[in-house]
Amino acid sequence: MNNAMIISNSRCRDRRQGMPFFCQYHLGIKPGRRVNERRAVENGQPRYVDRYPGHLMLCTVGILLLSILDACLTLNILAGGGEEVNWFMAILIEDSVEKFIVIKLLLTALALILLVIHHKVQMTAKIYVWHLKYMILAGYGTLIGYELVLLSVMAK
Repeated sequence: MNNAMIISNSRCRDRRQGMPFFCQYHLGIKPGRRVNERRAVENGQPRYVDRYPGHLMLCTVGILLLSILDACLTLNILAGGGEEVNWFMAILIEDSVEKFIVIKLLLTALALILLVIHHKVQMTAKIYVWHLKYMILAGYGTLIGYELVLLSVMAK
């Protein structure tokens, strides 16, 4: 009879643990068991998620850093006698260098936020928006290489 009382008492208790102050699941350090999508979605339909893959965030940070480097190298090229080809950025530079940097980075950051939100949207049969982000990263890398070549030619 004693064993029956112990079993019934253990079933009535709330067996859930209390929420710790430092929770690895909520901070994104330790992923949960639901890694894949929970529901099947028709092909071509956008799929929005709460958590984004690490490689996507790394690509986003890389694009932002290359955008900052692009702004600095552009200002160095202009100081050496170069000319800004983009008319919108040329107007901003003539007005104020601070305004040029802020608006350039703001436009880049807003575009990246939209691309991250829609990273699972299918643009064509095999190309998703996240592929576009990697193309932007490669394009910025090529642009930085070109600007470094221009600076080395100007230094001679």
